[in-house]
Order: sequence, then C-alpha cells, then structure tokens
Amino acid sequence: MMNYQIGMRLSPQIGNMGIERVAKWAGSIGLDVLDVPYLTKEVKKVSEENGLDIGSVDGKGAVGNTKLLSKNEPSRAEAVETIKQQMTEMSELGGKVMFMCLIPEDVHTPRKESFQIWRETFPEIVRHAEEKGIYIALEGYPGPAPQYPTIGCTPEMLRAMFNEIPSKHFGLNYDPSHLVRLGIDYLRVLTEFGDHVNYCHGKDTEILSDELYEFGVLPATFGPNYGFSEGSWRYTIPGHGEVEWDKVAIRLEKIGYQGPVSIELEDHRYWGSLEAEKQGIVKAKEHLELYLK
Repeated sequence: MMNYQIGMRLSPQIGNMGIERVAKWAGSIGLDVLDVPYLTKEVKKVSEENGLDIGSVDGKGAVGNTKLLSKNEPSRAEAVETIKQQMTEMSELGGKVMFMCLIPEDVHTPRKESFQIWRETFPEIVRHAEEKGIYIALEGYPGPAPQYPTIGCTPEMLRAMFNEIPSKHFGLNYDPSHLVRLGIDYLRVLTEFGDHVNYCHGKDTEILSDELYEFGVLPATFGPNYGFSEGSWRYTIPGHGEVEWDKVAIRLEKIGYQGPVSIELEDHRYWGSLEAEKQGIVKAKEHLELYLK
C-alpha cells in the first residue's frame, strides 16, 4: 500500500504556540505536513528545518463568508484580484494547494443563486490557478444552520461545478466527516469524484443514536449535547466515528491520490487546552497510521 504522508491543520491552542514551536512539535511526533493559514518565507523555512512539507494554504477571504460569492460586482472583482495575487505569491514559495470553503457573503443566498455567481466568477480564478500551478481544494462543510449555504458539499452540486469547470486545478478537499453527517456515501464520493480530489482531511463523525431519536436530522432546538455537533452527530478524531479508514485508504490508492491526509481536529474530547489538542492530534495520527503507512 502507498505510504501516505500525515499532516495537520492548526487548531486554536496549537496555532497560538507560534509557527516555530508548532513546526518543532509536529516534527517531533513524526508528522510530515503542515496546513497553514498563510504561506511566507519564514513559514516555509521553519517547516523545512523541521522536516515538514507545506500542505494546504487557506485562500484569503475564501474560507468562510466570501466576497467571491458576493451579489455586489465590485466586491467580487476585488476578491478575485486578491485571490489571484495570493496564488501568484504561493506559487513563488512552492505552495501547491489552496483550501477554500465557499460560503456566500450573505448566508441567506440560495445555493442555486450562489452557483450562478460562481459560474461568472471562477473561470478567471481557475485559469490563473492553472498558470501558477495551484490546485484549489473545496471544503465540504455545508455552512451554518439553518441555511446550509455552502456550495460544493453535495454530489449534486459538485457534479454541476465540475461539469462547468472540468479543470484538475479546481477540485475538492475530501473530508468524509461532512459526508457522514449529511448522510452521503463517503466511499461512493471517492468513486465518482476521485479525479477531482486535490486534498484529504483526516476527520471523522459519530452518529449519535439517542440524539437521532430525539432530534431526527434537524438541529437540536435547545442546543446539542456535545461540542462540534448540531444534534444527532458529532465530529470526532479518526477512529472514534463511522468512517472505515481502511476502505478509504484502498480507494485513495485506487484513484491515484498522492497527497497527504491532514488531521483537522474538531472533537470536544480533545479541545479546550493545549494539552488536550496535542493528545487529539497524536491519537488521530496513531489511528491513521494503521491504514495509511
């Protein structure tokens, strides 16, 4: 089996350590890759000194409520120029993957309308990505309840987007945790969209049977029982949820994926302190290594 690199996205307390201490700690526990909120010469240098590659880089203004999907044309145009400039700067530093989560500026915008704005906005962005050797990886987080306005989190929308822009430089960040909570077959997604997988997150979701009885698939009226949950599910580290990582590993190999699997820590059991976050990363890494190394 292919020997996949394992990385991590910076969680709050770990990120607050500063890039030098983060890179030193990540290298010391045997991680291979760091996902970073921004890429600079210093970030690259410190990572390399600790034996780490740079994984994904957050797109400026493209993670969360983004003006790339604004109904205001001048705002959109400015956002496009900002993201293109970041791609240019990234490419000069050897960055390859830009992480995006396309939540519209106005969360009340219907997904169908956001898709039409995206159709007008993104061809220019993807052409620039192709020129600079940058690969866009779309995050599948559906966005805040009750609107769930993100585009690119269901097979229906991904199919429409990839039909519109079939470039390999516009693809997805495969994160099975979001698919599980949405009731989508996370292995079938790899079968259908394998050619478009530009990055992969190591995150899991547990389906909570008692809560599923209480709330159904709706968000809990009076609040969920756990952190990183809306009611009948909760995000977890790999190995504590529904995802069969041995099957994911086999399919990643089958589609020819060569990137890392990067831990995104969102689990209430490993949260709230630096010690807890570190423990969560170590446990997640140990589980993923069973199938990816």
